[in-house]
Amino acid sequence: MSEQNTNMQPPQRKNNAIFMGIILLLIGVIVYLFVSRNNLQQQTNQVSSQLDTVTHDRDNIRNEYDAAIARLDQLVGKNAQLDSIVANQNSEIGHLRSQIQKILTNSRATEADFARAKSLVAQLKGKVKTYEERIAELEADNSRLNKYNQVLIDERDSTVTKNIALSQKVRLGSVLHVSNIRMTPIQLRRNGTKEKETSKASKVDIFRITFDIDENRVTEDGVKDLFVRIVAPSGALLSNDAFGSGTTDTYDGASLNYTIAKQVNLKQGEPVKDVVVDWHQDGNYERGTYKIEIYNSGYKIGSGTIDLR
Repeated sequence: MSEQNTNMQPPQRKNNAIFMGIILLLIGVIVYLFVSRNNLQQQTNQVSSQLDTVTHDRDNIRNEYDAAIARLDQLVGKNAQLDSIVANQNSEIGHLRSQIQKILTNSRATEADFARAKSLVAQLKGKVKTYEERIAELEADNSRLNKYNQVLIDERDSTVTKNIALSQKVRLGSVLHVSNIRMTPIQLRRNGTKEKETSKASKVDIFRITFDIDENRVTEDGVKDLFVRIVAPSGALLSNDAFGSGTTDTYDGASLNYTIAKQVNLKQGEPVKDVVVDWHQDGNYERGTYKIEIYNSGYKIGSGTIDLR
């Protein structure tokens, strides 16, 4: 019996060894799986981190790119001269935009691609900055030109004002002046061959106005137009188109009816004596005070009155 128990011990030891080996194997598998899992987690975290970095880089580049394009669009159209500059470099800008867009839309873009995209965006931003500087120069030039133009306008307006004032002075200076105005009612006798002064309204045939033109050192030589107005006691202007009545303008542009016009040949600095203007009335004269006014260049240069009874 004792001998039999001794013979059974070796198999039990053998089984223990097998169990131990299985346990060690399981432990090894567990360790391997644990290490593999940790490595996989690290790789997953690394990939996730890389993906986050790529996404962040892509977003940053797109934001910078969009901002540069928005600024460029804002600048274009702000200045006509800048538009021509942009048009000349449009192909280069278009090439930059195309390359950047290609990288941003590439789902497999690498860090090297994004680095290149950053460089391209930097070039685009550099061009935008150049355009901004050019706009500042153009606006400064435009401001200087506007100020210079305003100076010229002010000088021109001042010159025009002075010229107008001088012209008005010359015009006023050239206006004639009459003196020694005489008004003589005349009766014609012997079929008009003899003249006789009269103060009776019923006998007046000719209303003769005589005056002198004073010396004028401003007006130029030549024929000067004088306009005579004869106003009846009733206030009506004596006029008849057949006898030379008409209309002229005053210095301020108003219309002025006159009774008769007279042209006088004048020399600068020389007076003219006894200028005669005869008015032939086709009807009877009324009694009362007649008013005579003489105009030249739109200004009244003399006046007088006469009574008829």
